[in-house]
Parts: sequence; structure tokens; C-alpha cells
Amino acid sequence: MDKENVADQINGIALAYMGDAIYEVYVRRHLLRKGISKPTKLQHLATHYVSAKAQAELIQKMTKEQLLEPIELEIFKRGRNAKSHTSAKNTDVITYRISTGFEAVFGYLFLQNEQSRLEKLANWCLQQVDEELK
Repeated sequence: MDKENVADQINGIALAYMGDAIYEVYVRRHLLRKGISKPTKLQHLATHYVSAKAQAELIQKMTKEQLLEPIELEIFKRGRNAKSHTSAKNTDVITYRISTGFEAVFGYLFLQNEQSRLEKLANWCLQQVDEELK
């Protein structure tokens, strides 16, 4: 797949599917590096980073602080506005759709092989949640 056409060839839901996994890897690595190794504690803490509510809050803060590049903002909107055949389990539809946009950005960056940008945004997100958990 041509690097420059990935965003045009993959729909927002598919980008979110990939982004969900990618962001979760960053979160898990972060928690393990913090020395947390008990599965129940890992799972409990991970929800503070990866829940739909947390992701929606993070992407809204990113947009407010204008951290997203124009193409990333476009991808966020595509993911947010995509029609999903699944429904939110633990949150309202609006929050779920916003978090889908968040995940789409991470999926896009991963598929574009934008590792440094992906790392920068992931670390920013991790830092934001860590600050809230203090």
C-alpha cells in the first residue's frame, strides 16, 4: 500500500482498530516500566489510560492545545464520524465515537510508519494520565 495513500484507502474504523492495539501496547509498556507486574493492578491502571472516556478526554485536550497536525485532525474527524456496527459498552455514544477518532489517529500514524510522531503523542498522553493519577 502506498504510504501517501494509506489515509485514503483505509476507513476510519479500520484505522481505529489498529490504533486501539498500538496505543494499548504503549500503555502496557509504560505500566511495566513503572514496575507494576500484578495482572489485576495492571488491568485496573490500564483502564485509566485506555477507556473510551480517557481517550476522548485526551483527544479533546490535544485539539484544544492544537497538538495535532492538520492531517491528524482530519483522521480524527474521519474516525469520529465513521459508522460503527458495534455499540459502546460502558459509555455514551458520543464519547465512544470521539475515542474512536483518537484511536484512528494512532492507527494512521502507525500505518504511515510515523514512529517518532506516534511516540511523541503516546508519551504526551501517558504523561497527561500520570499527572491526573497523582
